[in-house]
Amino acid sequence: MEALAMRLSHLDAQAEGAIRVVMFYDTLMRRRVDLPALARASAGLAECVAGIRLHGTGRVIRFGPDGGERRDAQTHVSSAAPLTLDEEEIGTVWLERPGPPVPLDEVVLDRLAIAAAAVVERYGPARTTMADPALVELVVSSDSDEAARVRALRLLGFAADLPVRVLAVRSRLPLDRIGGLVCPGRPVKAAPLGDVGVILATTVDGTRLPAGVRAGIGAADSPDRSWRQARTALRFTTSRRPVVPYDSLGALALLARIPPEAARDNADVTAVARIADDPEDLATLDAYCATGSLRRAADLLHLHHSSVARRLEQIGKTLGVELTEPTGLLRARLALTLWRLLDG
Repeated sequence: MEALAMRLSHLDAQAEGAIRVVMFYDTLMRRRVDLPALARASAGLAECVAGIRLHGTGRVIRFGPDGGERRDAQTHVSSAAPLTLDEEEIGTVWLERPGPPVPLDEVVLDRLAIAAAAVVERYGPARTTMADPALVELVVSSDSDEAARVRALRLLGFAADLPVRVLAVRSRLPLDRIGGLVCPGRPVKAAPLGDVGVILATTVDGTRLPAGVRAGIGAADSPDRSWRQARTALRFTTSRRPVVPYDSLGALALLARIPPEAARDNADVTAVARIADDPEDLATLDAYCATGSLRRAADLLHLHHSSVARRLEQIGKTLGVELTEPTGLLRARLALTLWRLLDG
């Protein structure tokens, strides 16, 4: 305000107009307008297109002087100002004139930026990645009613028209770092729920997850269903496949519904548990089940194929199946997967 007052003192003939601009925005803030209403009023005041952009969400709001929302290509930006909150730039405001700025444009942008920052602070979206676990739980819980879920999403900074993807994560890395990597420059929130971290994001790039992170990615549109899917997919992760999208599992997802006691009583699963006592045998079975090929398994293990063949022969005897036969390989894959699901 001191900087603004100093600029007003140098405006001389423009001072009265500048004061009217300040009063105009003060009135808007008392009415608790939202960002679209703020942009619309600014466009009417400046008699040109006015725009607001939030860096965190990528959201762009543009209105013309006629009060209509503009979705056409952005034209010449005659002047712009940063939108700051807590000394951090969170967006930009601007005016689009066909010619150069007029004398009061700087004052309009100053007040527009101040007003927009106040709206963001009041209504969101918040800029931090880590969120209140209670709010996140409201979003992903199957016990939440839809109204409570929508309110929680809004408080977390997610616009109603944006999709929300859910990730279930296990990692020693901080959740905020993981969230920032998987969804850079977009709304993303994270919180621990028990022994699993949950990440809510508008877009997900699983290839950006760092080493050492296990993550399941939900596929459903509803956050509560997506969370259940993400936790299921997390159970299917391995060191060889640390990130598993739920929709990549297909019918394999049904294995997660098998009661643990039924899986433990299965002879094939019991045999895999015995094999798992030897890390080399477990690695060999894993590589062979992943590739379905003796030579490709040998390449993964950096061993001669004859050594792998001898190991697989002994493993086959323990399992009681012929691993080179399609049925034997299928049984081994299913048993290994079920054992991992039991192992968590």
